[in-house]
Amino acid sequence: MAAGIRMFSLLFSRENKVFRRIEIIPLEPEQRSYLRREASHFCALNFIGGVRSFLFLGLLAGGPAAVWSSYVITIVFMMISAAVLAEICSALPLSGSIYIWAAESAGPKYARFFGFIVAWWSCTAWMTFSAGNCQTTANYIVSQLPVWGIGFPGGTTNDNVKWRALIWAVSEGLLVLSVAINYLPPRLYSTVFRFTLFIMMLDFFLCLIWLPIGVSRTYGFRSAKDVFTLTYNGTGAPAGWNWILSFLFTAGTLTGFDASGHIAEETKNAKICSRTGVMGFITCILFLFCTPDLDTLFALDAPQPFVQIYALALGKKASIFMTIIATIGLILNTSIAIVASSRLVFAVARDGVLPMSHWIGRVDSEGQPKNAVTVIFIFAAALLCTILPSQVAFTSLISAGGVPTIAAYGLIALLRLTMTPNNFKSSYFYLGRYAKPFYVCAILFNGLIVGVMLSPFEFPVTADTFNFACVIFGSITLFGIITWYFTPEEKWLRREHVIQAIQAADHEHVNDE
Repeated sequence: MAAGIRMFSLLFSRENKVFRRIEIIPLEPEQRSYLRREASHFCALNFIGGVRSFLFLGLLAGGPAAVWSSYVITIVFMMISAAVLAEICSALPLSGSIYIWAAESAGPKYARFFGFIVAWWSCTAWMTFSAGNCQTTANYIVSQLPVWGIGFPGGTTNDNVKWRALIWAVSEGLLVLSVAINYLPPRLYSTVFRFTLFIMMLDFFLCLIWLPIGVSRTYGFRSAKDVFTLTYNGTGAPAGWNWILSFLFTAGTLTGFDASGHIAEETKNAKICSRTGVMGFITCILFLFCTPDLDTLFALDAPQPFVQIYALALGKKASIFMTIIATIGLILNTSIAIVASSRLVFAVARDGVLPMSHWIGRVDSEGQPKNAVTVIFIFAAALLCTILPSQVAFTSLISAGGVPTIAAYGLIALLRLTMTPNNFKSSYFYLGRYAKPFYVCAILFNGLIVGVMLSPFEFPVTADTFNFACVIFGSITLFGIITWYFTPEEKWLRREHVIQAIQAADHEHVNDE
């Protein structure tokens, strides 16, 4: 998914005069150059996985009309959010990560407080993404059972605990496989990256060319009227909120544009967001024309309806091939996410923000943060256990993986508006007179998306359909506050360091004038 590659960002930050270097894993110059280039391409290509995997959520919440219109709205406001992050990131281009941006945006008095909270949000988002991606992959695999008419005791629906147990077991196995790839010798990582990009490019072009040909020869394309005007309520929510819930799909596929702010020496957040959004929108429209009518689609009785769309359009045997391609791509995507997120967890632990930081912040003989990988595995494996009691674990994990990052986008805009509105004018992407309107737009839109991601997706709400993303988000926020309270100021992000960074940025602005 698009969200996965954003974590490559943490491999490429450089040392800062004020802050300790966030990443210390050494790479040869040619390796760094290669990874930058590959990561940028990865951002452009991997939107295909996100759009395909979660399109059915948007169709449930509002139907095709809500999907395309919400996507347009999301592109506009995510570009505004990207501009806000680009402003602070390019003013502090070497500072390392989004939690440093949040700390600097808060100003000297509250920098540590918000820095700790966003550090916890970031770590949790990346680790939860790994768990959610494993369940996404498992859904592709088990969806082949109804394609071939293979029965399962109790049926292949989420209200069957035996079915959920199967998905859980497959998900845990996929997590083990994804983590195991992280124990390969570092010299093999570039080979893994290249193969991942090849698989995703193959996947993209097959969906772009082969799928429409298959649809034209079988059940036929949907009419333009259906694609642009048809509505649907599959969530049981009131009509207005049902429509708004479609943002769970659209915002989820565009979250992660901050990757360029970490990867590049020069921030290009808005450019990346625009490119990914437009390509994702085009793919979304293509898929809307290629889906069967909604009654047929939701009668397919599979956790990942797209597998059965492949079967209907291309044939059962061809659906196996496309499922294998999607599965391999998602496994590698998860593994790469763990590679990068382990660097984030290692960096945060080394700064003393996490419990057991002394152990988590160690590296092995090859300089790899294997203890951080172990922490990610334990956390993700524990999260996957929520599949067993919950009928909506999938949407809850998707929400829990996205809401901390979205909240960080909105929080940074809020802090820039209220705490440091007149600082960082040396930014390459200084917003000038557009700053405050952009801050307000980013605050309101990201606040709405946080509400969507914390909302139940199925109504009426019961214990089985409760969205536990709010519990995860509330818990990690509390942990961030606790660690801020008990961590001495001299250990991380001292007040004078924040003041120096702000003064350095403002001094550069004065010199430019």
